Amino acid sequence: MGYGSGAFLLAVGLILALAVDKQVQGVEITMIGWILTAVGAVVLVLSAITWNRGRANRTVATTTHRDGTQTVEERRSSEL
Repeated sequence: MGYGSGAFLLAVGLILALAVDKQVQGVEITMIGWILTAVGAVVLVLSAITWNRGRANRTVATTTHRDGTQTVEERRSSEL
């Protein structure tokens, strides 16, 4: 799941919670909408955290040699 899934769940949940006024016997559509909204918000937050965590643990070093060539070294750490 990612940003798209979270946004989809959030949108569907808000539509069900705020815009739909149909009644279904045994099912409370408004509550299902609020649950989907909460799940969508959690997915968005977790997606943002995991994407930013991967970017924070990366370093790039560029070394310029005497002959003018450059070497680029990328280091990734798996620290939590």
